[in-house]
Amino acid sequence: MEIRRDVFQAIADPTRRAILSLVALQAMTPGTIAENFESSRQTISKHIKILTECELLEQQQNGREIYYHINAKKIKEVADFIEPFRKMWDDRFNKLEDIMKNYKPKN
Repeated sequence: MEIRRDVFQAIADPTRRAILSLVALQAMTPGTIAENFESSRQTISKHIKILTECELLEQQQNGREIYYHINAKKIKEVADFIEPFRKMWDDRFNKLEDIMKNYKPKN
């Protein structure tokens, strides 16, 4: 049975976002990832598992070690989905900024 996880639920967690940021810089073993957190290694392993199930992380065997690295293709899919919303909110904030610049309080 294959578990399907929602990618947006996965990245909603700050620890998982931090793991993605770490692994984006270089591939890491689970132990190396866990060293960057105060949580137990078991807790970090659960976060890694969720990120892997969402295909945000991929694993690569190198001898006895497993290294996790970012799945750039999946990250791009997420970014492409979010981009229209980012543009929409940028436009709205720019319009609000223009209104506030031209606002003259009534005396």
